[in-house]
Amino acid sequence: MFMWDPSALLGIALRAAIVYVLLLVGIRLAGKREIGQLTPFDLVVLLLISNAVQNAMTGPDTSVTGGAAAAATLLLLNAGVAVLRQRSWRVQRFVEGIPLPLISHGEILVANLAREHLTRDELLAALREHEVADPQQVALAMLEVDGSISVIRVDPDDPRHYRKTRRRLARRAVPRP
Repeated sequence: MFMWDPSALLGIALRAAIVYVLLLVGIRLAGKREIGQLTPFDLVVLLLISNAVQNAMTGPDTSVTGGAAAAATLLLLNAGVAVLRQRSWRVQRFVEGIPLPLISHGEILVANLAREHLTRDELLAALREHEVADPQQVALAMLEVDGSISVIRVDPDDPRHYRKTRRRLARRAVPRP
């Protein structure tokens, strides 16, 4: 006969909550990437993490009830974080992060690339997806909170663009003998 052990279920719920918070913080600190941008290495790490934390959540209880208690706890916590995220910009900023500039006025912001573990090649690939061949053609490129990269091109009709371009070319020009 099957018996419900409230203390065992409470222990599973507590362990699942601890694992949820630790993974939320860990994934948030790992940086922003879309699921489609995950490298094979990232996918392997996610799969190994899920396997590693399974036993930490349920402990020696491998019953359906124990698994259901862990799953219900995770779903409730996720719903609670979603509500908090909607009500507090601080919680939203912590959980989701903020958009980060990657290119400003044609200049690649190398420190921000390093902060988000993005390579120059990944940035240039994202620019090509937006049909931009050269970072100089970009007024602003932002790494959004969902991991996507949005690009605002330089407006060639803007007279400020021509002044900036002439100054930039003048700095790069080789002096005549």
